[in-house]
Amino acid sequence: MSESKNFREILEVFENPSQSRDFKIVHHCPEFTSVCPKTGQPDYGKIVFSYVPDKVCVELKSLKMYLQAFRNEGIFYEAVTNRIMDDFIAVVQPKSATVESQWTPRGGLHSNIIVEYPTPESA
Repeated sequence: MSESKNFREILEVFENPSQSRDFKIVHHCPEFTSVCPKTGQPDYGKIVFSYVPDKVCVELKSLKMYLQAFRNEGIFYEAVTNRIMDDFIAVVQPKSATVESQWTPRGGLHSNIIVEYPTPESA
């Protein structure tokens, strides 16, 4: 895994056109690819962003280019989902956000990783 690669620099934003109202934006990114660090095989998934913007919104072409940067990245599902959330929060600074990765079944297993911001309180 190349934590040294600063993919977050790819993300761009634009001014939220309705800052006086809270509203939710949902982006579905169905063609996400990274690489399994154990096998070197490609992992295919869908990334779903759901967020309430504050001052800015993420620009979609930059989001697409950001996600494509992971194409050759050897990284586990859990790590890539959390890294995407960390980068998204750092750049977009939303009021709240959820990033969910939904992975294509492999070996009879299907995984979804869900990261929420702010982190929900433990029960």
